[in-house]
Amino acid sequence: MIHSAMQNRDPVRYLQLEVARLTDENSDLKKELAGLRSSVRGLSALQDVIQRITPSTNVLVLLGDLLASAVAVVGASDGSLLLRDDETGELVFAVVHGESRDRLTNYRLPAGKGIAGWVAEHKRPLVLTNVRDDPRHYPKIDEAFGFQTRTLACVPLLDGDRLLGVLEAVNKNYDREFTDDDHDLLMVVGHLASLALVRADSFTEQSA
Repeated sequence: MIHSAMQNRDPVRYLQLEVARLTDENSDLKKELAGLRSSVRGLSALQDVIQRITPSTNVLVLLGDLLASAVAVVGASDGSLLLRDDETGELVFAVVHGESRDRLTNYRLPAGKGIAGWVAEHKRPLVLTNVRDDPRHYPKIDEAFGFQTRTLACVPLLDGDRLLGVLEAVNKNYDREFTDDDHDLLMVVGHLASLALVRADSFTEQSA
C-alpha cells in the first residue's frame, strides 16, 4: 500500500527508489555469485588435497578448510562439523566456524539430541527454515552460548553405513532460507569430509 501510494503521488521518486533497490540487490547477487565460484574452485582444490592425504596431514586443518568452503558456498554465517564418539555416542564439535568458534569447539552434544543428533541417528539430511519451532531443536546450546539458531541445513558424514559425524550450516545470510541447491552442495562437502576422515583413519590403523 505504501509503495502504491508513493507511486501515485510521485512516480519519478518511486522509480528512483526502485532503481536504487534493484541496483543494490544486483550488487549483492554479483558478490554472492563471485563467492560461490571461488568456493567451488576451492572445493575442487581440496578434493585433490584429500586424494593426497599422508600420515603427516593435519586432518582437522583440512576439515576446517572444508567447513569454511561449505559455509561460504551456501551463504551461511556459521557452521560446524561434529564427529561421533563411538564409545559414548555423543557428537563432538570438532571444527566450528563463526562467532562461537572458541567456546563451542570440543563441546559434546548428548546422543540423539538436537537436529544434529536426529540427522546422526537417522543418517538422513535435514533442512529447516524455522529451527525454533521444530520439536527436535536442542535449545540448551543456544542458551549456553548466547546464540540464536534460525535456519539450519545438516547432512550426515558416512562411510558406507557407518556414521562418522554430521556437517551443519547455520543461519543463511540476509535472513534467507536454505535451498535444495544448498543441500546438494553440503552433500558434496560431506562426502569430501567423510573421505578425508576415512583416509586419516586408514593411516592410523596402519601405524598401530
